[in-house]
Amino acid sequence: MADDDRQMHRLQTVELDEESLAAVSRDQEQERQIAIFDLLEENHFHPEGAVAGPYDLRMGLVENRLVLDVTGPNYERRHILSLSPFRRLIKDYFIVCESYYQAIRNSTPAHIEALDMGRRGLHNEASELLQTRLSGKIETDLDTARRLFTLICALHWRG
Repeated sequence: MADDDRQMHRLQTVELDEESLAAVSRDQEQERQIAIFDLLEENHFHPEGAVAGPYDLRMGLVENRLVLDVTGPNYERRHILSLSPFRRLIKDYFIVCESYYQAIRNSTPAHIEALDMGRRGLHNEASELLQTRLSGKIETDLDTARRLFTLICALHWRG
């Protein structure tokens, strides 16, 4: 992908709908902040039909569906995705993350590494699913999809 295309088709802001967010733990809040920071540092985000960015993204949940409001120069569109295909992955991801956070505090490095590998595997699987679900709507690279999946999870966290 050309650098010019990457500069033209990128997110400049990401906002999570405050009404969609629940109270979170310190670990979850930090993960959310890191995902947004990393996403804004480097991303590829090309909405179908958009000539050029940069774009602003607002993410939220409405009736258990993911809502992506995308705006940019001469572009404004709302995408609504069913989260049903993600349910198992989100549930499994929460379980592994909670075990990972606990292990960081009182487990062996080998156990922490094993949990982290499982967490990354689930994250990759969910990110690829997100890319597939966004096909024909928004093109992203895998790293962008990974960070977006983290933010989807942030909308589901219950403190």
